[in-house]
Amino acid sequence: MVNFPYEVMRERQDALERLELRIRWGQYDIHVLRFHLTQFPPGRTVGFHKHAEYEFHFIPQGKGKVILVDQEYPLRAGMFYLTGPDVMHYQEADPVEAMDELCLHVDIIDRTGQDGGDASHSYDDWEAAEAHDCMEKLRTLPLFPASDLHQAMPRFLEAYQACSDNIVGSYTTIKQTVIQILLRAVRAYDTANEQKQFPTRDMKAYRYRLAMEYIHANFDGSITLEDVADKLNLSTRHIQRLFKELHNGHTFSRILEDIRLAVVCRELHDTEQSIEQIAKLAGFAGGNYLHAVFRKKFGVTPSVYRKSSRERKPQ
Repeated sequence: MVNFPYEVMRERQDALERLELRIRWGQYDIHVLRFHLTQFPPGRTVGFHKHAEYEFHFIPQGKGKVILVDQEYPLRAGMFYLTGPDVMHYQEADPVEAMDELCLHVDIIDRTGQDGGDASHSYDDWEAAEAHDCMEKLRTLPLFPASDLHQAMPRFLEAYQACSDNIVGSYTTIKQTVIQILLRAVRAYDTANEQKQFPTRDMKAYRYRLAMEYIHANFDGSITLEDVADKLNLSTRHIQRLFKELHNGHTFSRILEDIRLAVVCRELHDTEQSIEQIAKLAGFAGGNYLHAVFRKKFGVTPSVYRKSSRERKPQ
């Protein structure tokens, strides 16, 4: 099993939140409200909600999905997304795999003009300019997940370790990690904005199409649901749910049987092959089994079907 570097943060999940972290960065006051690692068990959902502050969500492990306003996006390890004030969002872990999330909630207040009328009071000009640039970008970041290209996630662990070790400079280190998370998130979106211009697939429809193509190509063998799942690198539950949603509520077994029976009907109509030969061609165990399945489905035997279909055949 691969070591999960953030596992240590479960020991004292509220360690960082016990600190009253207020950071002055240029003309801005940053108040840290939440700063922790949490886990969504498989299938866990958090219904639509919003916050008055900025919330950074990083996914170090697992997978799931998020709906930002009215758009759904898949989540996987190494991704993050930002929800600003009053942004409605919905979160959900994968049905079979838990999803861990590193959360940072910050309230940001612009103090420009509130320091005795001197907007540059006690500010380092370069730092103030960088803080302003970062905050302006935060306000206009698009609502879609991005990859953590600039390694903001490890800053959570750095802050936790500084808090736990309580060495000289720990408090300052923790405050610096908060600023680094903000900066690195903004930088990641600079690249993500360029990537967003590329067209994306409807992954649900794409996976369904691949699954159906695989079944049609292999129906005449001993194909199983597990074979389809392995081919698409998904769980059998995921594949079965996909079929039920996009194929009129039918299961894999029903879909496979319908494909095989369609082949049987075509062969009965167009060829002189025996029932036994047609059964093997279509992937059935034998003529007797085909006879039982066919009669249950159509109410007649294969032989009767062949005769009646040919009688209806135009001369």
